[in-house]
Amino acid sequence: MGNELLARRPDLVTGLWSAQYLIDAPELIKEVHLEYINAGADLIITNTYSTIPSYLSKKNAEDKMPELIHLAGKLAREAVKDSKKKVMVAGSLPPLEESYRPDLVIDKEEAIPIYETLIKELTPYVDIFICETMSSIKEMQYVMQALQNLDNEKPVWIAWSLKEDKKNQLRSGESIREAFNASASIEPEAYLFNCTDPFAITEGIKELKGLTAIPIGGYPNVFNVPDGWTLDNDIQVSVRDLSVESFLEFAKEWQNLGATIIGGCCGIGPKFIKAISALK
Repeated sequence: MGNELLARRPDLVTGLWSAQYLIDAPELIKEVHLEYINAGADLIITNTYSTIPSYLSKKNAEDKMPELIHLAGKLAREAVKDSKKKVMVAGSLPPLEESYRPDLVIDKEEAIPIYETLIKELTPYVDIFICETMSSIKEMQYVMQALQNLDNEKPVWIAWSLKEDKKNQLRSGESIREAFNASASIEPEAYLFNCTDPFAITEGIKELKGLTAIPIGGYPNVFNVPDGWTLDNDIQVSVRDLSVESFLEFAKEWQNLGATIIGGCCGIGPKFIKAISALK
């Protein structure tokens, strides 16, 4: 979502990242949702990845958090309604500080109320919740606790971000098996890997299929992320050469390995989704 918004209106990019578009160009968010739906997406994710205090505080906009989350849910639901297609809406429950940085995960007392706000505002609009880009067990457990505190009855999917060394570890160094075991109390309805190198996702799916019979899958990004990177520092990410054709080959391999949920994260635009929609 963020990359697609930036490509259309680069003049609006600020420290709020994709949340800025909820303030200045909400119609564009709905337009991008519809593009993905028309490309063949069965599920869209709310634009709530940066509607959190760590981003909003950069513009002294923390007080806007509930209304921006609410708007993001409403826009996603409206896009599905306008499409007249059977598409699910997933509510994004993201990292609360920086992606890929388990060392920066905030304290439990601060994290859980933020997740509770996200859940409360999104509940009227979403079919499921997706705890995405989880870099550590601790981060995942904070989301789980918030869902349990609110007696959430909607299905929950968990998506972990992996180290890119293909050794089946979360960014924290904890194993997939450890994370899987730690998630049991919430009874997720799907396990995925996201915002991760597609080769690492391949190895992760191989391990996951030996741990569970429930749906598994992945949605990669197109970036190589160096250690220590944050959205605002000077460390540069590099873009991997992931063509539509190579993405399709990864998707076929994941499907052959047993994955039934396949999509895209950062940099995976509608043309990629169109290519894999024929795999259904």
